[in-house]
Amino acid sequence: MSELWIPLGDIPAEGREFHFTDQSLWTGPMKELRVPGAVRRPFEADMRIVPQDDGFLVTGGFSGSLIVPCGRCAEDFELALGGDFESFEAPDADEGLEGEGRLRMNAGQPEFDAGGYLWEQFILALPETPVCAEDCKGLCPTCGVNRNQTTCACSRDDGDPRLAVLRNLKLS
Repeated sequence: MSELWIPLGDIPAEGREFHFTDQSLWTGPMKELRVPGAVRRPFEADMRIVPQDDGFLVTGGFSGSLIVPCGRCAEDFELALGGDFESFEAPDADEGLEGEGRLRMNAGQPEFDAGGYLWEQFILALPETPVCAEDCKGLCPTCGVNRNQTTCACSRDDGDPRLAVLRNLKLS
């Protein structure tokens, strides 16, 4: 997993801005965790860390894109990923800064794992099943042809005829 620890002890009261362009923050964990796809538009992230009385406020956003296979038709397409984030990071009351979280102590100074945090935001933005278009028709389950490009003569299974009356049911 990609780690990038930022020392928090010298961040002024008004906060500090960080800009991340190192692609290994995303490509390293993608390779390690076997996330399908390749970076198309390089990922960038902006992060602002503001100290608070009992923790740190982390705000910002990231953007970039991947080339991934569609979950319906298996054709490669560009998937834009990005989003804004805002969270309050505080030490776990039971474990202090020594826990498994994103904060730790190093030589008496608190540090924040920006790499792990950005990877978490990436995973949250990644759809479970990416599709090239909402109206993608996918592959024919019988002959395997891409139904977005051609039509096939395979018969369609309309399901159980006893349930046909429910196809026109509309719920409000």
